[in-house]
Amino acid sequence: MRAVVMQGLGRPLAMATLPDPTPGPGELVVRVGRCGICGSDLHMTEDATYGKRAGDVLGHEFAGEVVALGRGTQGVATGDLVSVIPLQSCGTCASCLAGEPAWCAGFGLQGGGYAEFAVTRPNQCIKLPCSVSLTDGAIIEPLAVALHGVSLSGLRPGDRVLVLGAGPIGLAVAFWARRRGATHVVVQDIAPHQQARALAMGATGFAVDPTDPVGAAERALGGKADVVFECVGVPGLIAQAVDQVRNRGTIVLLGLCTRPDTINSFAMLSKELRLITSAFFTRGEYEAALDALDAGAAEPRLLVTGTITLADTPLRFETLRRRTHDCKVLIAP
Repeated sequence: MRAVVMQGLGRPLAMATLPDPTPGPGELVVRVGRCGICGSDLHMTEDATYGKRAGDVLGHEFAGEVVALGRGTQGVATGDLVSVIPLQSCGTCASCLAGEPAWCAGFGLQGGGYAEFAVTRPNQCIKLPCSVSLTDGAIIEPLAVALHGVSLSGLRPGDRVLVLGAGPIGLAVAFWARRRGATHVVVQDIAPHQQARALAMGATGFAVDPTDPVGAAERALGGKADVVFECVGVPGLIAQAVDQVRNRGTIVLLGLCTRPDTINSFAMLSKELRLITSAFFTRGEYEAALDALDAGAAEPRLLVTGTITLADTPLRFETLRRRTHDCKVLIAP
């Protein structure tokens, strides 16, 4: 099969020909129909913290058709169109049965979507109804990540929400925050590229002012935020969020940052803030994201700004390292 593989940290991706995968017992093979390029994929090729090496195939936001079943595999059939939950898990432990595969002892991040075929397990497959396309199936994962953060935040109807970062996760947070009843949702970024998309997805305002980010957010919101979602993962943004949130407000960290950061704990303590970290999602949240698409929600589909071939992927991947007008680019193997 054709695949796009890592050549090593700090090096571009490359096209390669790999053996077609064969499912083992309890496994299945998916012909990948669409796979999203995630910002964390970019980080994985640059930062040793993620443990990725030359020869690895990235891609954890994918959907496709089941084309082969291993011995004893149940719950899916060849021909099924599925979205793959990229949280590898045993499917039988207490965490898995509770719908929380991220806390399974056998947890790992499912990759392999930058290829024509990928091996996975039936407990990671969510069947797609006829109203949901493979493109939709590939954006369920970032929608679920955002929903998890919003759920953990304790957001209440009428809240004022500030979202730091206008990437796919930040925009998805804005979508869910409005659906949960937030009356003011401002997305803040250092560039205006995604302003129209943010407003179309539910944001009530968009703030760009690198010289006065705190003041710009307050002017757009009409005051301090009840909840701030940090969706970038850059040192310094937690401290900024502390200034932007009200007394006894909440800050939710969704951005991935492996670099050390410095925060003023006294500033947080003096405002009695809640600092919440959000990683991954539950199975229920993944299904809720699918249900929103199935019910006809159009806003999440605005995340997709382009679809490319496998052959185009190495070059487009390098382009995405720089700030562009793209949001979510999908690969169609």
